Amino acid sequence: MSKSNAPESKLIVYRGWLERGKHVWSPFVVKLEARLRFAGVSYIAEAGSTQKSPNGKIPYVKFREVQPSDTISSSSNLEDIPTFLGDSTLIIKHLVERDVLPNINAKVPPAANAQDLAIRALLEDKLYFYHTWERWGENYYQMRDHILSALSYPIRVVVGLLIYRKSMQTLHGQGTGRYTASEIQSFRQEIWEGINALLLSAKFEADDASTKPFWVLGGKGPTESDATLFGFIVSVLVCTACPESQSLVKRFPVILEYADRIHDTYFPDYLKWE
Repeated sequence: MSKSNAPESKLIVYRGWLERGKHVWSPFVVKLEARLRFAGVSYIAEAGSTQKSPNGKIPYVKFREVQPSDTISSSSNLEDIPTFLGDSTLIIKHLVERDVLPNINAKVPPAANAQDLAIRALLEDKLYFYHTWERWGENYYQMRDHILSALSYPIRVVVGLLIYRKSMQTLHGQGTGRYTASEIQSFRQEIWEGINALLLSAKFEADDASTKPFWVLGGKGPTESDATLFGFIVSVLVCTACPESQSLVKRFPVILEYADRIHDTYFPDYLKWE
């Protein structure tokens, strides 16, 4: 699709919280926003709700595709037929297929692409559940009162308990809930130590004198795993319901520098974590 004939895209990203000018607690929201900003794709951030999401998850987007006027008939108006998409990975996949986002992994060699996929799986299919256990299992009240801040207190108590029970059932079925607290803590630490090692190597390969972002696979530009990793780092740094993970991540200067550089380059309009 040539640039002159490419459709104009209009995106609304529903983040779960309005909080304009701030990163939110969800690593998947931050991941999606980072992926859009890596490509310079503009979007509007709104709160939305899981009840309105196509799959009951945050984030989701409303995607309007407006064809150039010479490609549509006067009787048709695609702007009146928005598409709602859920799940950060599927949203990105769809936008790549529609040429709204570039395929940033297109030129990544097969071995590096497998590593990229493994990093994403480690974070989204392992670390996410360890974080969920810490947030809902060990810091329930902080998590409940933030997630459900828009609800009145009596309703917040009832809904919070329902979410807690569902989360604990999910963690038990997935396997995380069957480990002890010390075992989960050890697993989290092992993952962040591994990420730290990767970023130390990536920074060494980059221009050490530069303040520009360096990327987890050591390339000249970001890959899909960078959006995911940035999302998980930022989620930990801004969330008050995961104090142990936050303290752990802050022990690794290169992880903080990696996130700082990406934030300063792509999110200059957002408040940075403390």
